[in-house]
Amino acid sequence: MPEATAEETARTIAAEHGNRPDELIEILHDVQLALGYVPEAAVPALAHALNLSRAEVHGVVTFYHDFRAKPAGRHVLKLCRAEACQSMGGEALVERAESRLGVACGETSADGRVTLEPVYCLGLCATAPSAMIDGRIVGRMTADRLDALLKEAGA
Repeated sequence: MPEATAEETARTIAAEHGNRPDELIEILHDVQLALGYVPEAAVPALAHALNLSRAEVHGVVTFYHDFRAKPAGRHVLKLCRAEACQSMGGEALVERAESRLGVACGETSADGRVTLEPVYCLGLCATAPSAMIDGRIVGRMTADRLDALLKEAGA
């Protein structure tokens, strides 16, 4: 049996939620859980199923940082770029991670191991700068701690 397309998966998930437009965020979470990301091809299918415009669906996908439009690497490293983290050296950590991985924020390393993402507050302002790797929050980041996280991730 062939794999379902992104459009079919999106339609099935929308139907499981009763094709209710007020469930768009939950539907998008389920699409991302099923496919690993929310592919562009799923947007028109969801828009049609939920009687929304493509712009409305696309706007939600791009507004919330938890949704991604392309597959992530095996590990996801999020570095906080909010003011408290910036004031404690967070931007230097971003530059270091970009240099070590050879990618800019929002991209995945060539080997597919690590996706580097900016995040604009992890709620750890008192222990800035902070990061999150694979859902695990790390405060008081230093260059050495960043290097250790990247090494754990195989980068």
